Formats: sequence, structure tokens, C-alpha cells
Amino acid sequence: MRPILLSGHERALTQIKYNPDGDLLFSVSKDQVICVWFAHNGERLGTYKGHVGAIWTVDCDPSNTFIASGSADNTIRLWEIKTGRLLKTWEFPTAIKRVEFSPDGSQLLGVTEKRMGHLGTIVVLNINPDVDAEQSDEKELTIVCDESKATVAGWSYLSKYIVAGHEDGSVSKYNAKTGEVEDNLPVHELNMQVTDLQWSPDRTYFITASKDKTARLIAVRDLQILKTYPSDTPLNSACITPKKDYVILGGGQAAMDVTTTAARQGKFEARFYHKIFEDEVGRVRGHFGPLNTVAADPNGKSYASGGEDGYVRVHHFDKGYFDFQYEVERELARKQQQA
Repeated sequence: MRPILLSGHERALTQIKYNPDGDLLFSVSKDQVICVWFAHNGERLGTYKGHVGAIWTVDCDPSNTFIASGSADNTIRLWEIKTGRLLKTWEFPTAIKRVEFSPDGSQLLGVTEKRMGHLGTIVVLNINPDVDAEQSDEKELTIVCDESKATVAGWSYLSKYIVAGHEDGSVSKYNAKTGEVEDNLPVHELNMQVTDLQWSPDRTYFITASKDKTARLIAVRDLQILKTYPSDTPLNSACITPKKDYVILGGGQAAMDVTTTAARQGKFEARFYHKIFEDEVGRVRGHFGPLNTVAADPNGKSYASGGEDGYVRVHHFDKGYFDFQYEVERELARKQQQA
């Protein structure tokens, strides 16, 4: 797998996201710029400029019309993808750590930071699908996280629930209409923050990454832990690959500890685990610092990672990746052919 190296950022990457078709890749970093790239060859398509603080998060809506971004300048911004036009700016009292469109694209959630006397919240905004329409300032819903602030959040299947990961290592499930807490379970070690939350293709389960050096696969229905993937380094990100049963984890020693360690000891690799058997099946090296974000292409053909080193690396899987099967999987395929 020869990676394509994308160097359009001057500072650490914070999040990367494929669009639903998997042909575009959006990347945001602390350098206040959003870049969009062609996923198949790494060519830069353009940039979206306007934020005046580190950008923490980006998401693309299901129709490939809009992207939303959240930043340390206390705003969520909505952009038209193809023209780069800034359509709307929503202002908040504190920084925005995560944004995500609902599965039908009609709503957008944002996770706000807890700071200066303001409690962390999850806000829901209504999105008008017409690019030329005036977007509403009204917040449809505000969920206040008074126990422990939310660090990440997203929408479950059919926008039924909002699931959030917290600073104290727990995961909550809220009713997406009323904002009431339906469940809260300690999924990771106490006070080991949940650093990422990414969905399965059908949004009935999700994967969390945490500072406690594990990633966990969790069912939306009852927040039960289905699988655990242990690693030897704090994790910043985890994603589920479509087409093949793998999960990809990214992390590494924090930047301040890295000066004393060589790249090998810093453990700056993307780690592949078998989703069902929980075995580690491989690692991909290349970054010079911790991996802050990993994303899987919705078509299952590639994955991308963004690092503290300011680079995005896109890896297209080779034939061996698709051909590799466990004994059990080979047996199953054989039975299906005979049938």
C-alpha cells in the first residue's frame, strides 16, 4: 500500500472526513483552514477560509451539498461544498468540539466546550436543504451536560438518539426529540476521556476510542459493549471499515512526551484489528507524530489518517487486503459456494 501524502496544512490535523460517496476527503487542522481533496489521487480541490481559530471538527451532509465546521473561534459555520461559499455562522459562548449532520441531513448537532462558567452542551440546529435559503438562528434543542462534559457526539439510526462520549469515560444516549437522557454507562475507565465516536454504516452500533488505550464497539440499543480492542498507547481516533470486518485505531504518545522518544517508541501507527475476533492483524507506519484522526472510505476501498505532524495520508487497499480471510471466513465462503 503506497500512501498518498497530502500536505496542505501547517499545523496538527484535528479531524478528517470522507463525503458519503467516498470521492472527496475533508480535512481540518489547528491552522484555521478546511481543505478538500480528491480521495482517489490526493489532488487538492480547494480550501474554505473564514475561521479565526483552530478548527476542531468537520462533517459533510448526506446530499454532498454542505459541510459544517466547528472551531475554537466559538462558531459553527455552514459552507456550500462546490462553491466554497460561507452560508451561515452560528455563534456560541465557547469552542465547538464536534459537529455531525443527522442521517437525513435535516439537522446538525454541535458539541460545545465547558469553559469560563459555561457548561458543556449539545445543540441541535435545523438545516434548510436549499443552499440559497436563509438558515435559522434558532436552536431546536439544547442538551446540557452537567455531570461530565461531552467530548464527542453523533446521531444513531433514523436520528432516533443522540449518542455522546464524555470526559469521564462514560457514554450517554439521549432522546433526539426531547433531549432526555435514556441511558448513561461507564464504557471506559473512569476519567479517561472518550476521544472519538464513529458509526457503523447502518448506525446501529458505533466505535469509541479513549485515553485508556482501548477502543470499544457498542450497541446503540442498550449501550452494551460488544467488542474491546486493547492497544498499548492512548487512542485519539477509531473507525469501522465497510466491506471487510476490520476496525482501524489511531493514537500515540502525547506531543509533550514525544521529544524524549523515537518515532518507533511513540507508537505512531494505524492499527488494524479484526472487528469480530478482536485480534490485531496489522499496523501501518508513516506519521512522525500521534495520529489524531482516522477515517474509512464509505466504499471500503481506502482509509485516511491525519497526524500531529500536519500530514494526511491516504492508503488505498491492495488486493491482499480484500483476499485475506480467517479460516472461519474461508469455511463460510466455501459452504455458500456449495449451497
